[in-house]
Amino acid sequence: MHISEHQIQTEKSARFFTCGSAEKANHLIIAMHGYGQLAYYFLKKFEDLDDNFFVVAPESLHRFYLNGTSGRVGASWMTKEARESDIDDNQKYIERLVSELTKEKTYEQITIVGFSQGGATAARYFFNTNSKVNNLVLWAAIFPPDLMVDVEILNQQNATGKLSFAVGSDDQYFDEKAQSELIDFYTSKNFDVFLFDGKHDIELNTLKTILAQFNR
Repeated sequence: MHISEHQIQTEKSARFFTCGSAEKANHLIIAMHGYGQLAYYFLKKFEDLDDNFFVVAPESLHRFYLNGTSGRVGASWMTKEARESDIDDNQKYIERLVSELTKEKTYEQITIVGFSQGGATAARYFFNTNSKVNNLVLWAAIFPPDLMVDVEILNQQNATGKLSFAVGSDDQYFDEKAQSELIDFYTSKNFDVFLFDGKHDIELNTLKTILAQFNR
């Protein structure tokens, strides 16, 4: 007998966490976590921002045990399996979330931050959305290969958007050669590049510096 693959559309509950006050803030940040993280704990990286910011961390749709079949849980935006379907689901998920968040509130700035694995989902959303999103920050993230064309073309709908990339000098996932290649690539695509002293993590002072330039 022949085995064939099929798909069916189904609804799934997606959770997200928020930090700050939507009413007081004029800058919305959508912060996408990395592989094996949960949105609640990732959001703690943004707790010390001031009241000007309302930070929303969507959690990816796939959760799993980090070790074996019990204990700590993490989440992943996708794997190599059924990749195209996951890319489409993630795009629809973030589109729906941003639409809900901006339905009754207009923000002066909307920034998408994608950390590590979350960077690919963040970039795909930013360059493909029809919504007005101002800025993209890719943090210790590889630019998704399916978007490997001139970002100026991709960015037509967000022509005034600012692009930034940050990576730690001691990032355990990128050696000196890989860091240099990443910096060269993002520089060539007109990203502002920030190299800070630190590991594979969100560094608060660097985050504040990047966000400050968006409000100038």
